[in-house]
Amino acid sequence: MVALAGVVGAVVGSFLNVVIHRLPRGESLVHPRSRCPGCGKQIAGYDRHCGEPISPRYPVVELLTALTFAAVVLVRGFDDDLILELPFVAALIALAGIDLDHKLLPNKIVYPLAAYGVIATLLVDRDDLVENLVSGAGAFAFLLAAVIAYPRGMGMGDVKLAGAMGLYLGAAVIPALLVAFLSGSVAGIVILAREGAAARKKAIPFGVFLALGGIVGVLAGPELIDLYETNFLD
Repeated sequence: MVALAGVVGAVVGSFLNVVIHRLPRGESLVHPRSRCPGCGKQIAGYDRHCGEPISPRYPVVELLTALTFAAVVLVRGFDDDLILELPFVAALIALAGIDLDHKLLPNKIVYPLAAYGVIATLLVDRDDLVENLVSGAGAFAFLLAAVIAYPRGMGMGDVKLAGAMGLYLGAAVIPALLVAFLSGSVAGIVILAREGAAARKKAIPFGVFLALGGIVGVLAGPELIDLYETNFLD
């Protein structure tokens, strides 16, 4: 099942490349067929026309999605919860790619992601719905407060994505947000060290770090909460 999840993830990753490239440009995700990014010629998977190199991002996205799908099945098991988990991590990868390229988290992905989270929870984890709704509202409010306090650091797209993450992760959105802020802070420090004062004017795509936190939340969120409770609350 883990190997099968990896294969499915690679196929999904191929589609995510289409989403990352086309959706911000307002292009159809299904028509026309794949085109060479260099000359625009429609291509099959085996041919080339202009000799322009294809970005390494394409195989990276496919490999990342394959590994993430396999890891989710390995860690969480092959059960009904995959109906929630796999679409969630796939959407996070697509959003991270778009945010990295365009500093944008499209509502066309975030809103359906949130709606699907509620619907799928009703189908497979009905007992978790109230916790997830509260977690989504809490994550939304927390990021909104951060945006109000420091508007240059994040945008409303990050706020809405955090809310959607809570709908999937429940209480595990807390360690997910912690991972996002820690990794984002580390990236900011590295950029500041490399580029100096000029880095202060450079926007950091925080959606990338939210996506990382969301994936960590799926893979280890409940365990991180248990670890905290065991070491600090017991």
